[in-house]
Order: sequence, then C-alpha cells, then structure tokens
Amino acid sequence: MIKYFQQYNKNMAKIKIKPEKVTKKFLSVLPERSYDVIVRRYGLGEKPARVTLESIGKDYGITRERVRQIENNAIKNIKKSNVFNAETAIFEELKCLIDDLGGIATEEDILNHIGKDDHIKNHIHFLLVLGDQFNKEKEDRKFKSRWYVDSDVADIVHDVLEKLTDEISDDNLYPEEEIISLFVDKAGNLHAKYKNNPEMVKRWLAISKIVDKNHFNEWGLANSSNINAKGIRDYAYLSIRQHGSPMHFREVAKSIENNFDRKAHVATCHNELIKDPRFVLVGRGLYALSEWGYASGIVRDVIINLLKKEGPLTKEDIIDKVLRERYIKENTVVVNLQNPKYFKRDNKGKYSIV
Repeated sequence: MIKYFQQYNKNMAKIKIKPEKVTKKFLSVLPERSYDVIVRRYGLGEKPARVTLESIGKDYGITRERVRQIENNAIKNIKKSNVFNAETAIFEELKCLIDDLGGIATEEDILNHIGKDDHIKNHIHFLLVLGDQFNKEKEDRKFKSRWYVDSDVADIVHDVLEKLTDEISDDNLYPEEEIISLFVDKAGNLHAKYKNNPEMVKRWLAISKIVDKNHFNEWGLANSSNINAKGIRDYAYLSIRQHGSPMHFREVAKSIENNFDRKAHVATCHNELIKDPRFVLVGRGLYALSEWGYASGIVRDVIINLLKKEGPLTKEDIIDKVLRERYIKENTVVVNLQNPKYFKRDNKGKYSIV
C-alpha cells in the first residue's frame, strides 16, 4: 500500500490536489454496501480493475439493474452531501485541465495526460462522473468516448470532424501538418487559443473513429489499408511511399521490420510485390508505386506504350523517356529497338511500332 501511494504521488505532478484523498472523503458518506459497489465499479480499492454489474450482482444475489440503482443512488447521495460541497477546488482544477486540453478530449487522453498509474486514472474518472462541470459523450460509431467542459467547442469539433470524414476517400493520405491545416480551415470561428495549437488539434482529431493516422503520422480513413495496414503488401506500400523513390525488395523487407516491427522474409516480400498491382518492377529487383505514373510490363511494353502515346521518336528521346520509367541500362532500350518484329526506323532516324 505504501508503495502504491509513493507511485501515486510521483505521477500526480499535473494535479495539485490529491484526488484519492478527495474520493476517500466522498466515499465516507456511504453505507457499507453502497461503498463497496462504488469502490468495485470504479476500481477505487487495492485492485484497479473495474468490476461489472453482473459480477457484483452475483456476489450480493441481486440483479444487475439493482446494482445499477445502488450505484446511481450512491452518486446522488455523495453529490447532496456537505463533504461534496466543500470540495469544489478539485473540480475546478480538473475543469481547467480539460480546458487546457482543448475543451473536449477523449477519456483515454484526459486520463493519460494526468498520470500513467491505473489507480490515479480510476480516481480521476470517478471525479469526472461526479462533477457537474463535466459532460460525457459515450463511444459511438463515429467518435470515441469523450468528455467536454465547453459545449460550443464540442459542437464545432464534432461538426468539423464530420466534414473531414466526408472529404476523405479510401486512398487519401494527408501529412499531419496538412490535416491540421484542413481542420483549422473548417473550424471557422473557433477561438484562436484552441485552433492555433497543433497539439490541441491532434487531440481533437483523436476523438474520431473514422479518421486516424498511420505509423508515419499520415492521416486518412481509419478502415483504409493505408492507415490500418494488415499484411506485407500494405506495409510494403507504406514503406515505399515514405521512401519516395523505388526500392529493392530486400530494402522493402528490411524497412518493414524496422518500421513496423514485423517479420518480413525477403522471398515472401518479393512475391507479394509481384502480385500486387500497386507496385511496378522498374529495374532488377527495384519496385516503384504505380500511382507515381510507372506503367507495368517489360521494357518492350514501355516502349510500345510510349510510341502509341507520342508517335515516332528518335532513339535518344526513347532512351530518355524509358529511363524515367525503368532503372535499366541504355543498351537494354537499344537492344529492344533493334527487334524488327516490333519496331521500325524511318529515314529520319525515328522509331515507330511495326
């Protein structure tokens, strides 16, 4: 127990008033069973784990709904007590803290900001439940569980997150600076003390379950493979995209292991790159992204597509344009042009398709 309080005090640098002492005073006004229900439901005892209504009900031989009634009545009794009215400072401190976090933040973000110890988090959570200053929105399809102290800010944040969701498609990826800028642009009249703070905007973005960021701090739709990578192909795509230029499949495998802490066998990685149309072989073992404009196929196919698009070209022009598509030697292009089955040269020295 002594060790717990030492750790507790160590982690409470951001809160001047000790919430454990305050909750202990609140609990003292409760009868024995109500006390036990609250302590177990909110993890305020020696064990920080929160106990379910069903589990407590089984111990007392009552229904889960009866346990819920006891919990609700206990909270009402605490809030009507003289002890509660005398402990306003802790709630003002928490209100200021949430306001500093942006007026609205996920429950996880608030609790982690205050301390890492689960006991501390449980006491703070219980105080949030008790305080009339704090409003909770439960987790739903679009948003995570969150608390707010400013309803106007909360409404704007929810609205902006909805608008962002409508604009982002499955393939969109935004650098963190760009997604923050988009948010601020859509925030309209939101007070400057909030929207001019990038860390605050990131906390607001974290409220959404629809948008999220990947390992490289790029933002997009949470269910997109660009954000929620699920296999070697997705990890390879993000690795090459982050690198910004073609990579050898051995480098790709190494990048996956270094960046994502995933085992990536070289041969397996190479096979996945071959199968996925997002990747184009542009040299011996070198792969680029097809979205960069690289065309699939062997060198001969690249030359054919080039001539179809631009018409007859000189050998020099063809070499120059093909080398933008493939990491190969000039002679490889020359050898392909000499194949009379596919290419012919006119009296001006320009090549076209047979």
